[in-house]
Amino acid sequence: MAHTRSTLARFIFDNSLLLLAGTIAAVVWANLDLSSYDRLTHPLHFWVNDVGMVFFFALAAKEVFEATLPGGPLASPRHAMAPLTAAVGGMVAPALIYVALTSTVGPAELSRGWAIPCATDIAFSAMIARVIFPSGHPAIPFLLLLAIADDALGLMILAVFYPSGPLSVAALGMLMTAAVLAALWLKRRRVGSFWPYVLGPGSLSWAALYFGGFHPALALVPIVPFMPHSPRDLGLFDPRETVQVDTLNQFEHWWGTPVQFVLLLFGLANAGVPFEQVGPGTYFVLAGLLLGKPIGIMLFSGAARLAGASLPAGLHLADLVVIGITAAIGFTVSLFFATAAFPAGAALAETKMGALLSFSAAPLALIASRLLRQRAG
Repeated sequence: MAHTRSTLARFIFDNSLLLLAGTIAAVVWANLDLSSYDRLTHPLHFWVNDVGMVFFFALAAKEVFEATLPGGPLASPRHAMAPLTAAVGGMVAPALIYVALTSTVGPAELSRGWAIPCATDIAFSAMIARVIFPSGHPAIPFLLLLAIADDALGLMILAVFYPSGPLSVAALGMLMTAAVLAALWLKRRRVGSFWPYVLGPGSLSWAALYFGGFHPALALVPIVPFMPHSPRDLGLFDPRETVQVDTLNQFEHWWGTPVQFVLLLFGLANAGVPFEQVGPGTYFVLAGLLLGKPIGIMLFSGAARLAGASLPAGLHLADLVVIGITAAIGFTVSLFFATAAFPAGAALAETKMGALLSFSAAPLALIASRLLRQRAG
């Protein structure tokens, strides 16, 4: 049964405020008593990062998949070209800036974290965009589509570049084949409950990734498209989705609330960094996000226009600047990339702090918006 939500709960969940609460608690705790923080949160890492986050990435995969359905923003190549190209630019430029900094001013071991500044936190970025832009402004759906594409590319980066251990092609191939065949069988049998997909193919997929050396948090990503779904996409955050009864939407309705508590634990277990551990990795991540995101999004959006793509009506260059800064809030996926890239130590602590401080993009976006409006006026 889907979880019902009050207006307050919906606001808290839709804006990932439990994740923010867990993060703040972790930072305060780590700065007051780091030893007790490490001792008590270490056992959570496996259950949160490798098990609980399976459902977070599954919900992200659902939004990406639905965006490709008829009526979705990725269904039409002509409409999708500009935001997709902008998303690529918003990942390439941060990675290049990060790698350039690690190669020139080092230390070189930080280079493994090149993907950390590539991420955009869709929930927090959307929240800030709704504060900056009036309702109905084309910048909001443009940013959401950009963030969805960012999620899709981020899932691929995590799978390909950040294996969780020694790779075993045999284990991956056999178990993942079994998972896909099981999911296909369930789909052909028109199984309407999402539980068989999660417990059967989902478990096989998790085992395939875990024993194959890939990150098991992606276990449900290849299973999501097999769940019976609506023939059309209604749009991200569309209120009509709350009454959809297809299997895929039932999955989202049921897991939406538990995932928020998973994110609370994710923040609590992963975000505890003492302030004195700010270092080069912190600055490299921030440079990649705060400089690379807006630069990449603007340059690649311009390239898309030259290639024949059109920006949404009413979206101007000044809006792209603000969108680029807003998209620099990396946070959740940046934190996850950091934990995947580095073992416990200085590099992990420094890059985590960079992901946390990416929240500074929020006030910067607000300031940029006001300055650009004054200049336009």
